[in-house]
Amino acid sequence: MIDNTIDASSFTTVRLLAAVVTLFMLIQLGRQKDSINSQGSWLSGLILFIYAITVSYAYITLDTGVGALILFGAVQLTIVFLSILSGHKLHISEWAGVLIAFCGFVYLMLPDAKAPSWEGFVLMTISGTAWGIYTFLGRTSRYPLEDTAYNFFKTIPYIIILIIVTHEDIQYTSEGIIWAVLSGAVTSAIGYTIWYMTLQRLHQVQAAVFQLLVPIIASLGGFLFVSEPITFHLAVSSFIILGGILLVVLGRYSLLKRKA
Repeated sequence: MIDNTIDASSFTTVRLLAAVVTLFMLIQLGRQKDSINSQGSWLSGLILFIYAITVSYAYITLDTGVGALILFGAVQLTIVFLSILSGHKLHISEWAGVLIAFCGFVYLMLPDAKAPSWEGFVLMTISGTAWGIYTFLGRTSRYPLEDTAYNFFKTIPYIIILIIVTHEDIQYTSEGIIWAVLSGAVTSAIGYTIWYMTLQRLHQVQAAVFQLLVPIIASLGGFLFVSEPITFHLAVSSFIILGGILLVVLGRYSLLKRKA
C-alpha cells in the first residue's frame, strides 16, 4: 500500500477509524435540539468492512488501471443485477447506456492495465460486489450523515478481529498513516456521506454509471489544480462515458413518462 509505507491491514484499520472519528465530529457540530435517532445497520457495516479490506489487499498485487476496471465492472454488474432482482425494469437505452459508459471507462483505463493476478482479481471482484450492495442498501437512507457514521462505527468489531489476526504482519510509516487518515477522513467519511445523499435522487442504474465519472473528475481536477494536460485519449473516453450516462438518464425518463 502507498509504495510500501503501510501494510493493507493497518491501512484499512486506520482508514476506517479515521472515518468514524470524522463522521461523529461532523454529527456533533451539526446536532440540533431534536436529535435524529438513526443507527445505520449491521449489514451495511459488514458490507462496508468487506469492501474496505478486500480493496486494500487487492491493490497489493494489482496495478491501478486494472484494479479500477475490475472494481467498477463488478459494481456495475452488481447494481444492475440487484435492480432487476428488485423488480425494476430497464429501458433498452439504459442497457445501451450502461454498456457504452463502461466501454468508455475501459478505453480510459486500458493503457494502464496489465494482466491481473488471480488473487487480486478475486479480491477486487468481491470488493466491487460489496460496494455495489452497499450502494444499493443506501438508496433508502433518510439520514445520510448519521447512517454513514453508524455504518462505519459498526465496522469496529471486524477491525478488532483483523488486528488480532494480522498483528504479526503490521508495518507502517508516518507517511503511510497520514495517507490512511486522509483516505478515511476525506475520501471515505465525507465522500461516502455525499454519495448516500446523492442516492436519494438517483435510480440504482443511474447510480451505477454515475460512478464512472470519478476518473474524469479526477483528471479535470489534475488539469485545474496541477496543470496536467487533457489528452485526446481522455477527451474521447470522457465523451463516450458521458454519452452512455445521457442514454441511461434519458432511458429512465422515457420509462417513467410511459408509466405516467
